[in-house]
Amino acid sequence: MRKSVFIASVMVTAVMGLGGIQPKHNGIIASAQEKTASTAEVKIDNFSFGPAAITIQVGTTVTWINRDDIPHTVVSTEKVFKSKVLDTDEKFSYTFTKPGEYPYFCSIHPKMTGKVVVQ
Repeated sequence: MRKSVFIASVMVTAVMGLGGIQPKHNGIIASAQEKTASTAEVKIDNFSFGPAAITIQVGTTVTWINRDDIPHTVVSTEKVFKSKVLDTDEKFSYTFTKPGEYPYFCSIHPKMTGKVVVQ
């Protein structure tokens, strides 16, 4: 009887991830310090992108939010990404998967410019 209680206790401990046993993801041992997806935000307001330049890591999703009272767009000068026309409080997101510099502008107001630097 004691042996079955001990085995049950070991099984519960293993299932709960205690005792040095870690959960697995696709056969790879997971760590409590696994990287989570990063995000960054750029606000569109008063005919400008804020911040005008942002530096992020590969895999980061940038979300632009139009806080202005008039429509704007977010368009990559290299045709990497392009939003629809964003009305007040609408958002556009893009995930950067390669390092580099990504200049962009508002196609409605071309003097509005910004840049994303991906490291």
